[in-house]
Amino acid sequence: MKEFLNVLRRFVPPYKKYLVASVFFNILSVILNIFSFAALIPILQIIFKTGDGETATSLMAWDWTNIQDVLMNNMNYYVNGMIADWGATTTLLLIGLFLAVMTALKTGAYFLSSATIVPIRTGVVRDIRNQLYQKINALPLGFFSEERKGDIIARMSGDVQEIENSIMSSLEMLFKNPILIVGYFAMLLFISWQLTLFTLIIVPIMGWFMGWVGRKLKAQSVKAQALWSDTMSQVEETLGGLRIIKAFNAEEKMNKRFDSINSAYRNDIMRVNIRQSMAHPMSEFLGTVMIVIVLWFGGVLVLNNQTLSGPIFIYYMVMLYSIINPLKEFSKASYNIPKGLASMERVDKILMAENTIKEPVYPKRLPSFEHQIEFRNVSFAYRQGDKETGQLIWVLKDINLTIPKGKTIALVGQSGSGKSTLVDLIPRYYDVQEGEVLIDGINVKDLGVHDLRKLIGNVNQEAILFNDSFRNNISFGVENATQDDIEEAARIANAYDFIMASEAEFDTNIGDRGGRLSGGQRQRVSIARAILKNPPILILDEATSALDTESERLVQDALERLMKTRTTVAIAHRLSTIKNADEICVLHEGRIVERGTHEELLSFDGYYKKLHDMQQV
Repeated sequence: MKEFLNVLRRFVPPYKKYLVASVFFNILSVILNIFSFAALIPILQIIFKTGDGETATSLMAWDWTNIQDVLMNNMNYYVNGMIADWGATTTLLLIGLFLAVMTALKTGAYFLSSATIVPIRTGVVRDIRNQLYQKINALPLGFFSEERKGDIIARMSGDVQEIENSIMSSLEMLFKNPILIVGYFAMLLFISWQLTLFTLIIVPIMGWFMGWVGRKLKAQSVKAQALWSDTMSQVEETLGGLRIIKAFNAEEKMNKRFDSINSAYRNDIMRVNIRQSMAHPMSEFLGTVMIVIVLWFGGVLVLNNQTLSGPIFIYYMVMLYSIINPLKEFSKASYNIPKGLASMERVDKILMAENTIKEPVYPKRLPSFEHQIEFRNVSFAYRQGDKETGQLIWVLKDINLTIPKGKTIALVGQSGSGKSTLVDLIPRYYDVQEGEVLIDGINVKDLGVHDLRKLIGNVNQEAILFNDSFRNNISFGVENATQDDIEEAARIANAYDFIMASEAEFDTNIGDRGGRLSGGQRQRVSIARAILKNPPILILDEATSALDTESERLVQDALERLMKTRTTVAIAHRLSTIKNADEICVLHEGRIVERGTHEELLSFDGYYKKLHDMQQV
């Protein structure tokens, strides 16, 4: 229950006005219900002529010490008066109409109490999804290198849906049922405290049993949701690797692999649902047992003429039956809420994840790039295994590099030598463990993250585009870009002609990840995007390595236009693309082992010359 209340404390406060309205209407429905069923007492007295009301010959003055006798006497007095004036049948009709009107008001209040909960339920689920999406955007890239995409998608879809179905559907239980139970229980005490105390012996036993089963259900739900993540990860991997699956005739293998995971999920969720389906039968049985026991004990009191008359006992049983339903809802919630809490734990692994890229409290301002980028004694490592105690794997070691404004610096080396990691340190996708990265003498950690990244443009090996139009992809992240600006960027990137040849020109949708375009076209659109941003610092991460010769020529031409007057850091496998760089740095096992111009490095007869000779062959 503590975990459940903690979830509500985090997400419900923005919807306080709906909560207050729901509580008000719930209290009103309880009051109306109590008074409506009180009409049963005179009805029973009239029908069965019990004689309980015949002793009321005068009104009694109000007496706080004897409230029950005063209320019963005065009600009987008025009923006797009505019978004397209009007859028993007319009085019975009038009391019945009173019961109908009170019931209509009660059900209206009940509806309003439920209706005011709906904005809370839907709003909280929307807020959780928004917070998840915002957190995903805020977390550093290192977080996602340790997580599967399918698992994150599962948490945002299946787990959030489970929170809505389990926790949020129990909101009404929390805000309505306690009020109903307290109201009805107070009335039971008022009618007969002896019978009510006897009833209380049974209720805690039922509550403990339901709680025990609910705890077992939560553990099972955690396992089931983890298997759901595995299922989604399998689907995501399959969609990304369909070409390879078909090429290697591995459809049957992947089908069996998916069926294995899917069947395991089915078996676990089946056990959860079977256990959950026990809620209603079990609560029904325990409720009936309680009614039978109370009926026996109360019948003894009535038959022995102790404290209770027949009509009042029937009214007591109606009130007791009214309290059974809220108790049943509690029992259902004891099954539902643990499932939702299991999903909430998985969602919180993202929401509560630490963002290691800290925004400085008082960020320094850098309105423009004027001098140089400097790597000063930089070392960087990934942590393998546990985030706190896992082993550090050093990727960069003691890097010292100065990149003057307007110069082009190329990074080359074997795969895994640390080239991409080095350039990722400039926009603070990662933070260094040792040393510092400086722009114009200011440590990048002291700059606002958004201000820093405004200065930098990226063109990557894989052109990352969105399922949107050419226009929106090129102007991505650039506010108030005009049509002329977008067209000029497309021309410089050699993308204008094929864009204008498409069916809707700049408004043509390019498909998921630009799937309707060739590799060269996707790359030129991404270059146009970088041109429109117009950053003073440009990072090129193997921007032409995946292209054919003709596309490479067009992209290289676009890149050369983009690189003019900009400070460029280029990663390249094809050495032909960086011959004209002002300085080439050769990385090997995380260290810069050679540096110089293309001609100088060839004369060293070292790593660079070996790479060059292999490509010449």
